[in-house]
Amino acid sequence: MNRLSALDAEFLHIEDEASHMQLGGVCVFEDPPPSIEQLTALIASKLHRLPLYRRRVRTVPFELGRPVWVDDPHFAIGYHVRHTALPAPGDDSTLSTLMGRLMSQPLDRERPLWEAWLVEGLSDGRWAIVFKAHHCMVDGVAGVGLLGVLLDAEPETTITEPEPWEPSPQPAGVAMVLDAWGGLLGDAAGWARKAPNAVLHPLGAARGVTETLRGVSGFISNLSITPEMSIVGRIGPHRVWASGSVAMGDIRTIRAAFGGTINDVVLAAVSGGYRALLRERGDDVNTVVVRSAVPVSVRNEDGRGVADNRVSSLLVDLPVGIEDPVERLEFLTKRMAEVKASHMAEAGEVITSISDLAPPMLVGAVTRLVVRAGQTFPQRVVNTVTTNVPGPQFPLYCLGREMTEYLPYVPIVQGIRVGTAILSYNARIAFGVTGDCDSVPEVGVLAAATVQTIDALRTRALTVSGAPKRTRVKRSLRAQSLPDRPSGESGGRRVGV
Repeated sequence: MNRLSALDAEFLHIEDEASHMQLGGVCVFEDPPPSIEQLTALIASKLHRLPLYRRRVRTVPFELGRPVWVDDPHFAIGYHVRHTALPAPGDDSTLSTLMGRLMSQPLDRERPLWEAWLVEGLSDGRWAIVFKAHHCMVDGVAGVGLLGVLLDAEPETTITEPEPWEPSPQPAGVAMVLDAWGGLLGDAAGWARKAPNAVLHPLGAARGVTETLRGVSGFISNLSITPEMSIVGRIGPHRVWASGSVAMGDIRTIRAAFGGTINDVVLAAVSGGYRALLRERGDDVNTVVVRSAVPVSVRNEDGRGVADNRVSSLLVDLPVGIEDPVERLEFLTKRMAEVKASHMAEAGEVITSISDLAPPMLVGAVTRLVVRAGQTFPQRVVNTVTTNVPGPQFPLYCLGREMTEYLPYVPIVQGIRVGTAILSYNARIAFGVTGDCDSVPEVGVLAAATVQTIDALRTRALTVSGAPKRTRVKRSLRAQSLPDRPSGESGGRRVGV
């Protein structure tokens, strides 16, 4: 059976009536929109390459094993592919409002955990597709890969007949328990197989253990309680969303002048966005600490093309108290180099792998207890999430129409009222900001200020004479995957909530 990993299952366990654990994005296209029948036929023709899109989650009796994916015997694609239109004038603010409302609705646990909305009525003849998929199905990198399956790299598209499919019989409860126990033994055997390698290469094994312990120590040292601020606390079930975008060429211009990585530059820009948001809301930016979880993909070559979660996380304090954007970037460049050298991400990967051996009943019970406690006493250890995912650096097409923008969405949980998703596509980088509607409706301020920070850094970069050599900081996997592009003009989208 296809069992969820411990990390996949965790995204199910932490979901409650306020925290909807779904990733998403807005894909904006030019030219007249297709019909809903055409879009449905296109997606149906690709489903043989997306097996989870016809499967639903079933829990193992008494939680004696992790949940499993089973075929939905009543799968109906018309339930998942939906149709709506924006009221006039169909501007970006109206689209942002729709996005917030769609992401406020949880996915149906009794069906495959995804939706695709065809959105008509955008200004200038544009249209969009809004994708939703539960975080237990995909992480950000896998989500981008799935979009590459649904869309085409060439304008010419031929819709083929869907491949024949019949749902497999539903497994019996006893079979699910036995399979879960067998899987647990398999996970334990996998760890046992590593022991001989440790004996044969004791120095390498000792070095790995030392690095992992350093990473755990670094992670724990960042778990202090942060000061109170208005963007931290309990959340409700409703979301607001805003977005902005800049040219990849501007990021490269900034790097050439001041050093660092692409990720350092965008984190510095997001820090400027949080500085503006906190000042707008009356927080003292000189006394607060905005600690962000920064997910890091640990997906290796064997995991490419697999729809699941393979992520670890770094903890980084965003320097919102630094006014000068260049000083802010220099601080983050140094800090990110230190965090990466601490092996925090590797430690998180090891801990996540070990969690596959933990009793699912215990893991589920503890997680639900923590979630219930968080509804009354929201955590103040991690204040926000900032995720940066590389997208394709070439145009994609849907039924011959070019996708002009790809704007991401990240979920938020109790204690985290604002989150930022960053995604690159075809020589641009987009920022999608999610907020809790009841407590932080001003997410448009963060999105606009993030773009303005990039503009300010670019202006400073262009005035630097004899630009210094780039700081020799180890580039992240995300930065390495982005090919060089010529410099271009930056520009922000209009934002709305």
